[in-house]
Amino acid sequence: MPNHTVIYNTQADTYDQLISKQRSLLRLIEAVRPAAGLDALDLGAGTGRFSMALAPAVRSLVALDASEAMLRITAAKLAEAGHANWRTETADHRSLPVADSAVDLVVSGWSICYIASSNVADWQRNLQQTMAEIDRVLKPDGTVIVFETMGTGVEQPQPPDFLNAYYRQLEETYGFTRAVHRTDYRFDSPEEAERLTRFFFGDTLAEAVRHHRWSIVPECAGMWWRHGQLSNG
Repeated sequence: MPNHTVIYNTQADTYDQLISKQRSLLRLIEAVRPAAGLDALDLGAGTGRFSMALAPAVRSLVALDASEAMLRITAAKLAEAGHANWRTETADHRSLPVADSAVDLVVSGWSICYIASSNVADWQRNLQQTMAEIDRVLKPDGTVIVFETMGTGVEQPQPPDFLNAYYRQLEETYGFTRAVHRTDYRFDSPEEAERLTRFFFGDTLAEAVRHHRWSIVPECAGMWWRHGQLSNG
């Protein structure tokens, strides 16, 4: 499996090519909480998957990520689109540079998993600290929405074993509701699909893509959401 930390810090442009092959998930976010006029936080913003979708609607947007290289792409895209209601900053999920009770909406896509997988030391503490920070910056009537993988190259949910305990805690400890959605990649050709899946997901998936000559690569994602701070029930 490729080293994602290295990818995020040194190959952000190629990563951005990959995620551009998925359609916008704004419709799923807005089914839970319409974005118009909100103060929003994109936690683990990457190259702007959610930030670019939210910026036209929200009042303000803070995009945070551990990778400065990823955020440079997000900032460039937001500026090129003419938006002026945003800022980016490098940050750790466990210590957010955001004021208390400052945001109406927190979105996080495919990001918390990196510190909350059961194969990471102190993952439960990492998750506890992240959730405490989310509650701290969230307004009492705010909403938090988390997206994570349920498997790539599969038609039905098959989450990695090392994420199952994290997912259970989201629901059983932190009060989230879950739904599963298809987030398929739609590439221009099977060759492009093989190249970009090999780059990020590794040889096993890329060989399946090559064998089946997929230009559409199936993927399932979980979406977890909760209204209000946990301390307020």
